[in-house]
Amino acid sequence: MNQVQDIIDAQQRIIHSPAGLNIVADHRGPAHAPAVILLHGGGQTRHSWNRAADHLAASGLQCINFDARGHGDSDWSPEGAYSLSDRASDLKAVTDILDTPFILVGASLGGATAIQAIHEGLRPAGLVLVDIVPEPEPSGLARILNFMQSHHGGFASIEDAAAAVNAYNPHRPPTRDTSGLMKNLRLKDDGRLYWHWDPLMLSSPQSSHLRNLPTAANTLITLPEIPVLVVRGLSSDVVSDASIDSFRSRLPRLQVADIAGAGHMVAGDRNDIFNDAIIAFCKQTLGTAFHG
Repeated sequence: MNQVQDIIDAQQRIIHSPAGLNIVADHRGPAHAPAVILLHGGGQTRHSWNRAADHLAASGLQCINFDARGHGDSDWSPEGAYSLSDRASDLKAVTDILDTPFILVGASLGGATAIQAIHEGLRPAGLVLVDIVPEPEPSGLARILNFMQSHHGGFASIEDAAAAVNAYNPHRPPTRDTSGLMKNLRLKDDGRLYWHWDPLMLSSPQSSHLRNLPTAANTLITLPEIPVLVVRGLSSDVVSDASIDSFRSRLPRLQVADIAGAGHMVAGDRNDIFNDAIIAFCKQTLGTAFHG
């Protein structure tokens, strides 16, 4: 096995949250290097970051991408404890395994979790919000919620699931290789495929999880030492010019990277450009600590 492969290969780790849940993570990259922690969006799994994680690790960074509680291989909460504060406590447990500076990269729900964690005392070296801001567009959030609430009866085949994803992302070329999609599904005893997340997460409206986000984001204003970058897909219906302007009015140091040809699923839509934006931010933020 060559050195590049040694760097990229992921080690699966089980991290125990304060609530007693097992959080499953993939850990890549050279030991003792600065770290990037990747937080996926609602309804996704850690595997949505695989290509980005490989790129980051090959550039010389540690990289941890983990399944949020209620998603993928991580435990589901028996009590339905899925608030941002619950998720922030899991994130803190993930960061506790590190002894190096780290940058948080959070997509959608993952970005909201990162903001909440900072509000509750976590201090990353930098923050990247992927198509999420403190005041996202309600119509865009509603479309996400409607998609997650559909298909309660599962899918008869992987092709049916791919058709649902293609309908949700009409601007993206249709999915032809369904092997990656299978990581977001689970096969049940009835022979049908279901999304790999806990339906109990949707027992309360999406807005109830995000309504305190503007207040939590106020903490960022008092922490000028934390650089903040928003990576936005220009085809997104979640982050608009108005919501960017509102965020920047409160946080003048805000940086924005607009990615043409990408929607809400920015990393998947334009993975190469997304990776370049994250690497550039890491170099700027970490300085000489990053030798990539």
